[in-house]
Amino acid sequence: MIKNTGSMNTEKLNHMAVKILNLKAFSLKTLNPRTLSFKTVITGASLAALLASSGCATSSLLDSNSHVSTTTTKSVLSEDQIVAFGRPAQALPKMPNATMVIVGEKNSYVLTQGGTEMVGLLTNLTPKNIHVDNDMSFYVPNNDGYFQGEMKLSYAKLKDEFKRSDYQFFLQNNGRECTSDSDQRINAQRFCFSIPVKGAIYPQVSNLSMIQSNYRALSKPYTVSFYTQSQQNQVSRRGANTAQKLVLLPFALAFDVVTFPFQLLE
Repeated sequence: MIKNTGSMNTEKLNHMAVKILNLKAFSLKTLNPRTLSFKTVITGASLAALLASSGCATSSLLDSNSHVSTTTTKSVLSEDQIVAFGRPAQALPKMPNATMVIVGEKNSYVLTQGGTEMVGLLTNLTPKNIHVDNDMSFYVPNNDGYFQGEMKLSYAKLKDEFKRSDYQFFLQNNGRECTSDSDQRINAQRFCFSIPVKGAIYPQVSNLSMIQSNYRALSKPYTVSFYTQSQQNQVSRRGANTAQKLVLLPFALAFDVVTFPFQLLE
């Protein structure tokens, strides 16, 4: 008599499945409770430590009355009244390109770049027609005695007063036609000049008193200012004093200056 092999195979498979289920159930029942408890304790302790450390950091920050922010801060380091514009009476050590000096009441500001262009404009154009078109505010990136910025001047007069040589000068010195509506109403023409400058900060010139007594004052009070700025993550605290002072070159010495025979007009 032949048995049904299909039916026998089905019974064997069912029997094996029951054994596997019983084995899994047994494994779960016999798992060491201490192991479960230990893992739970470790997880809880880690979480508690993380929360505690975070809480301490937050508490410390709040207790110190501080605020963390990323900002760009502009700080004015110094302001000075301009007395005259001139050039060094003698060559300056370590400054072979020094061609122009802004003479201030506090310090002297020697142009090492852009000075030649400034001298060319101020000595070749009619002084009464020269106008300063921007604040003389210079950037001091590292507050180490060196500054940079831009000088913007314009030159205007009646159209029938211009000569061919004037236009040739404007072409050679990057003059830009910038006649305004008010200029046109009086039949005038204006040319603008933008000169990038760099320089170094020196002590007050040696012959300042002589300049003030022998030369007519500028047509209006001109102010020159110097500033620095920073952008960074910083902690600012109430009452903190962030004021800085303008730093001069460590090797800078006072010197005499020869002034230009002109007075800037507004």
